[in-house]
Amino acid sequence: MAFDAFYLKFTLDEMREKCLGGRVEKIFQPSRDSLIMLIKGTAGREKLLIVANPTAPRLHLTAASPENPAEPPMFCMLLRKHLSGARLADIFQPPMERLAVFTFDSTDEMGFPVQKRLVAELMGRTCNLYLLSPEGRILDCLRRIPLDENTKRAALPGLNYQEPEKAEKQNPLEFTDYVGLLTRPGADLLCDRLMDNLGGLSPLVCREAALHCAGDTDARIENQDVPALAARLQDYFREILTHPGAYFYAQADGTPKQFAFCPIAEYGSCRQAESFSALLDRFYTLRDRRDAMRQKSQAIRKTVSNLCARLRRKLAVQEKELEATYDRERLRQLGDILTANIGRIKKGQTVAQCEDFYDEEMPIIDIPISPLLSPQQNAAKFYKDYTRMKNAEKELTHQIALGEEELSYLESVQEELNRADTDAELDEIRQELQADGYVRQDGGKAKMKPKKLSPMRFESTDGFPIYVGRNNRQNDELTFRLARKDDIWCHASKVHGSHVIISCGGKTPPDNTLTQAAQLAAYYAETTGGQNIPVDMTTVKQVKKIPSGKPGMVIYHTYKTVIVNPYKDIVVDELNAEKK
Repeated sequence: MAFDAFYLKFTLDEMREKCLGGRVEKIFQPSRDSLIMLIKGTAGREKLLIVANPTAPRLHLTAASPENPAEPPMFCMLLRKHLSGARLADIFQPPMERLAVFTFDSTDEMGFPVQKRLVAELMGRTCNLYLLSPEGRILDCLRRIPLDENTKRAALPGLNYQEPEKAEKQNPLEFTDYVGLLTRPGADLLCDRLMDNLGGLSPLVCREAALHCAGDTDARIENQDVPALAARLQDYFREILTHPGAYFYAQADGTPKQFAFCPIAEYGSCRQAESFSALLDRFYTLRDRRDAMRQKSQAIRKTVSNLCARLRRKLAVQEKELEATYDRERLRQLGDILTANIGRIKKGQTVAQCEDFYDEEMPIIDIPISPLLSPQQNAAKFYKDYTRMKNAEKELTHQIALGEEELSYLESVQEELNRADTDAELDEIRQELQADGYVRQDGGKAKMKPKKLSPMRFESTDGFPIYVGRNNRQNDELTFRLARKDDIWCHASKVHGSHVIISCGGKTPPDNTLTQAAQLAAYYAETTGGQNIPVDMTTVKQVKKIPSGKPGMVIYHTYKTVIVNPYKDIVVDELNAEKK
């Protein structure tokens, strides 16, 4: 992720405005690597979150309230002892470093005023939190590092704290000699040259600088007009570092993809959050929720995936068998030829040589026959094999159609699992599979019946309610029970997705509402992040359930198709979404 030193700087700038001068009310440690401090300032209470996890280090204000362990960890107890009631006097960041120093005005055991510091190092593998005495000694740290593990920077109570070794790089806020940077020996790629010489910037931002200033993320310096490129680089960094923003990028299914303090053109459309902290809070909340749901749904995902794989293998065998039936006409012809030559064939022959009157040239052909059967029985066998092949074609065609329908249904369930955000949604999908016999009912004591979820409800900017099914069973209920016949039905064309209903109330919805409903249908569908998604629209009365079909499977013939882009974030904000 692009949580570089400059993103940290802009986050801390926001934090100073809200937290400086505030007092520490409570301290929690929800997990081994995370810490939450409740700080009461003049403008109210703020929750400061510090995550010293090597895979996702960060520091920001949060609105989340994660569950805390029953017994606070020792490091949390130590922080409470030293910092409870302390005033946050200063927040300092060394230039171009992913490191923040929080200075607190506190008192010692004798009641004398002292200053203690909490140091948050957010540099990948070396992530750590240190509580320091006024003299700079380590009172304790989140992750202790013994001397035999790191002789240069051991992390143990009683040792003097040492700052991490600084890289010899230039500060982009002050640097101006871009011509020298581009002409001196170094990496051939512009993005690599920038990374090697400028501090505080993530590889993502350096790639974007190369794309913006040289036209390609992999632009080579040797192919550039150096003076012109140097001028563009200086203007670019001056602009993004003096006018930053909180930019958020997501995949088509809503999964968080990336964030940065400047627009990233290679990721296309984006959203800009109201603050740097709000972006991080939202980004990691969504990501963690998706990761948690994926973990919880792992077993059912595996079951559905195995079922799909088994069906695909079965369909492949059936299609091969069906292909073999296409040559059955020749069996009937050979039966006719044998019948016409009955008098010339003797029992005990293994091959009958006969004229092929189905060929204009009447060639002599060898027809393999059974020596144990009479000529009449051999001819009848060809007719019988022909009939068997003919019947097999009908049955295989029917079985393949059923198999393809079942596979389509299971693939739609996979898409539902990808979109499931809550335990309740996952439970409904599990119930759906249990009802159809794909998943066994849970044994043991009967569980409390889960609360039934309603379809997602949105409201268009024109005031029309728009409903979106969360899964196949909801799609059925929404279309065939809740919707009126004159309501508008929407669905992404020829892909798995949610049924979307515009509740018209006897009115004709304007084009803007139709577009917004189509955007929702495109977003809640298996569109794999594409743009210009075709969405079919018709009235509910034109939609029919497939007889004996799986939940959510319908047919319709009269419709129109519109092309939209599935901008979920924009749509949700504009439509005031309610996920009940």
